[in-house]
Amino acid sequence: MVSEIKKIGVLTSGGDSPGMNAAIRSVVRTCAYMKVDCVGIYRGYQGMIEGDFKPMDARSVNNIINKGGTILKSARCDDFRTPEGRKKAYDQLRAEGVDAFVVIGGDGSFTGAMVFNQEYNFPIIGIPGTIDNDIFGTSNTVGYDTAMNTVVEAIDKIRDTASSHNRLFFVEVMGRDVGHIALNTGVGAGAEEILIPEENRGLERLLESLKRSKKSGKSSSIVVVAEGDKTGKSVFELKEYVEKHLPIYDVRVSVLGHMQRGGAPSCYDRVLASRMGVKAVESLLEGQSNFMVGVQNNKIILTPISKAIKGHTKIDKELIRVSEIMTT
Repeated sequence: MVSEIKKIGVLTSGGDSPGMNAAIRSVVRTCAYMKVDCVGIYRGYQGMIEGDFKPMDARSVNNIINKGGTILKSARCDDFRTPEGRKKAYDQLRAEGVDAFVVIGGDGSFTGAMVFNQEYNFPIIGIPGTIDNDIFGTSNTVGYDTAMNTVVEAIDKIRDTASSHNRLFFVEVMGRDVGHIALNTGVGAGAEEILIPEENRGLERLLESLKRSKKSGKSSSIVVVAEGDKTGKSVFELKEYVEKHLPIYDVRVSVLGHMQRGGAPSCYDRVLASRMGVKAVESLLEGQSNFMVGVQNNKIILTPISKAIKGHTKIDKELIRVSEIMTT
């Protein structure tokens, strides 16, 4: 154990995700278990620059494991992108006596932490918290499982209306660069078609699929669309295109938006966040730095943050094949 580290900071940065509070709780309680002081850094890197710190002990994180969002708040911070801003943050950490910090967030948050580490040789560990599951080095990010459950529940409800009125619904889900949420929830909710950024199959293919569905006797359909899908300029353009070429369909659009980020975290996300928090603190105390905690094959692992940022997650080709069979 590295005795130089007496106090560890923890912050959440970027977009919130369900399970962030569970990760905060795990970091704080692991520090308490290891007899290391812990401070919460409020409002991400902005709070770090402004010295918005609060001491945290095991009791300060009571009853938060089941709550969505983040008790430490989150904020974008342009100042941290500058050397001057990072110098202010460093001075604030030193003034508070913080020797290392754990950042819970996505690739933007990790990039900031990596640059900070390079400039000041300051020990940092990242925990991936984002619903998109777009971080290399982990099979699951904190919040991804909860978001999928939220989407499936919403689609199930939308299907009730679609069936009652014989409608076609385009349901847009988050996923600007990757289609993990769309693909998995599309299969899980029995969607007739799934559109993701990784597979641009064209508008004609979509029409043919919908025609087949109609001929096979389906009176209603659900199409799950990742927001970054390249088939159309937007989900509303897809609606207009289908209405123009297949007027037999009564088409509606439902954009699920930020509801996917909210709500109580699933059991899986709570357990995953707890495991990652323990590993993050233990790694810092063992002298590890500039790593991200991840999970692969249900084992907690460390991946260099540089790889986590630069790497690309891959869509599950087998699940794409399954989805094609299921839409028959």
